[in-house]
Amino acid sequence: MAQSSSPAAATPARPISRFPVPALEGLPDDVRQKILLVQEKAGFVPNVFLAFAHRPAEFRAFFAYHDALLLRESGLSKGDKEMIIVATSGINHCLYCVVAHGALLRIYEKNPLVADQVAVNHRKADITPRQRAMLDFAVKVTSESHLVDDADFAALRAHGFSDDDAWDIAGIAALFGLSNRIANVSAMRPNDEFYLMGRVPRAKP
Repeated sequence: MAQSSSPAAATPARPISRFPVPALEGLPDDVRQKILLVQEKAGFVPNVFLAFAHRPAEFRAFFAYHDALLLRESGLSKGDKEMIIVATSGINHCLYCVVAHGALLRIYEKNPLVADQVAVNHRKADITPRQRAMLDFAVKVTSESHLVDDADFAALRAHGFSDDDAWDIAGIAALFGLSNRIANVSAMRPNDEFYLMGRVPRAKP
């Protein structure tokens, strides 16, 4: 019998986290409503929301800071922000964040190749000099934040980034340093839906 080649068929059924994953109906109203809004927008519930819902107070705190950084108006585009997440998550060996945010990066940049390139080695990726400078800073924050100095800020300014933008780059790298570690420790599994997003045209309803 021929086997299906779809990701869903190829992936064995496994828990999305090694910690308990609560049922939606048992969650506090505000947490449940946030998850349902994401489901309505995306068409599925990213596993990170269900995994973090294990601890509602930390769910609220994490996504409040996430939204404050990722949704604010700044000198960084949506693609820039996702590029930072993918590059730094690659450094931290976080499967969930590389796969999930790689999907968003492909969509925002309209480029099916860029996420793989950035996750492995941003210096070899087909990105702009401005983006390379941004990722040089983000990667240094991730790996050697104690060595960040005035020269690193000057390198960003040479490409048009403000000091406020530098805070955003550092904040995103730092927040996802936390997220990467929780995802790794909890064995958080990426949703199958992420793998093809931004690689193949979306199916028409």
